[in-house]
Amino acid sequence: MNESDSRLILKAENLKQHYHVKQGLLKPEVTVKAVDGISFNLEKGKTLAVVGESGCGKSTLGRMLTMIETPTEGRLAHLGEDLLTLTKDAQAKLRQKIQIIFQNPYGSLNPRKKIGSILEEPLVINTSLSKSERKEKALSIMEKVGLKAEHYDRYPHMFSGGQRQRIAIARGLMLDPNVIVADEPVSALDVSVQAQVLNLMMDLQDEFGLSYVFISHDLSVVEHIADDVMVMYLGKVVEQGSREQLFENPKHPYTLALLSSTPQLSPEKRRQRIKLEGELPSPLNPPSGCAFNGRCAYANDRCRSETPTLRLDSSEEQEQGHLIACHAVAEKRIGTLVEGAA
Repeated sequence: MNESDSRLILKAENLKQHYHVKQGLLKPEVTVKAVDGISFNLEKGKTLAVVGESGCGKSTLGRMLTMIETPTEGRLAHLGEDLLTLTKDAQAKLRQKIQIIFQNPYGSLNPRKKIGSILEEPLVINTSLSKSERKEKALSIMEKVGLKAEHYDRYPHMFSGGQRQRIAIARGLMLDPNVIVADEPVSALDVSVQAQVLNLMMDLQDEFGLSYVFISHDLSVVEHIADDVMVMYLGKVVEQGSREQLFENPKHPYTLALLSSTPQLSPEKRRQRIKLEGELPSPLNPPSGCAFNGRCAYANDRCRSETPTLRLDSSEEQEQGHLIACHAVAEKRIGTLVEGAA
């Protein structure tokens, strides 16, 4: 996709976040590659889901996209403007258009402040609106997310988890952003409440033309809300494509394993169970070659020595945009997992 495309709102190129960690007085400093070369395009009104196990770098990527953390390397363009090359003032103004919703609705709201004050705080800091104008804006957004006017003077502890997440969503909308980074926004909620919050987010997306980067480990949630999916493993993308490509024709062994562990009510959607041996490797001491080789049933000597690159699968040239980083797939040593109940 050309960057001049009017629908392209966020473009990341080779984003990296490396941390230098001291292990002790007599031990050498090591570099932890929390995010190691992530690229994607996000279109207006679309949702990009980022999935993977805890520790794969999803939340670090989210903090980079909102500039809570400055990337070590790479390019991040919002409507064609590179956030990393702007002056601090210009960067601060542009950052208002990219907001974040955090995972924990209980910990992300100040318990000492009333809801009205929490919602108006971004307006106090970033705008010249009067007190009455700020209140009017807060009440308007509260109505959009399903909160009542009488909630304005209440404290966070007086609300349920689902209501608190609605408050967090309202706060994210106060500066009229066009990109929302949602970091596990429903994982702390009951399943029945999850559906309500997801439907609210989709309704708001339609109403305001929002674009979402939706970070999650739950593929059943991702299938419901995503347009495109990016699967991460130890700081790198291992598979990337449309929702249909990832759920109907997954290729990478890690993606297959994640999908096989997702509960399905429909028998025809159930997959043969793949049990991953071992745990996610430590980013302090990642394996050589493919980071997944120690848990992959298809790994060979090449997988253990050579890092695969993210590229189109040659067997499905008609499926543009479906990218896989796997030697076994490139060498046609594996195919789509045989479906069937476990």
